[in-house]
Amino acid sequence: MITVNAMGDNCPIPVIKTKKAMDALTGPETIEVLVDNEIAVQNVTKMAKGAGGEVSSEKLGEASFKVTIEMQGAPRNAGKEDPACAPDARGNTIVVVSSDRMGEGNDELGKVLMKSFIFAVTQLDQLPKTMLFYNGGATLTTEGSDSLEDLKSLEAQGVEILTCGTCLDYYGLKEKLMVGGVTNMYSIVEAMAGAGRIIRP
Repeated sequence: MITVNAMGDNCPIPVIKTKKAMDALTGPETIEVLVDNEIAVQNVTKMAKGAGGEVSSEKLGEASFKVTIEMQGAPRNAGKEDPACAPDARGNTIVVVSSDRMGEGNDELGKVLMKSFIFAVTQLDQLPKTMLFYNGGATLTTEGSDSLEDLKSLEAQGVEILTCGTCLDYYGLKEKLMVGGVTNMYSIVEAMAGAGRIIRP
């Protein structure tokens, strides 16, 4: 395990430190990068994915984030020029999730599709501003959800993850929320009304 401490570093320093650690690899290795802001998470994530790494990220605290990069060896772009800082990758899109499954028909298939949908959101060039979870969708942000790693990665990159508090109470899950915060119906309506685009799986 290699740890890159980029806490307090301004862009592009976190990217440069991470790239140097990746360029020095001679075999499979895991690199953990510690940063203190979402933009750094976005930039390190984009660079590492472009270099062939498997990337996940997590918000550890108010200004503390960890990016985990699984590498099989030296990066594909070893020796190339260090990438420049990119602007905030979040747009004014809101993703609204009202069920733990996607589409109608077979329930098990629907759950597989929903997990794939949330993973696909992590791969977008322009991330959503907010993801709202209500009714059956509330179960996706709680203990036991197969999508927690992807949702935590999105949160670490600045995507606001909000779950309906009434729904958590109804399903008895308020103490089991594992990612994001709790919201109410007024805030949900307000967010949707102000969105540039709404995506519903």
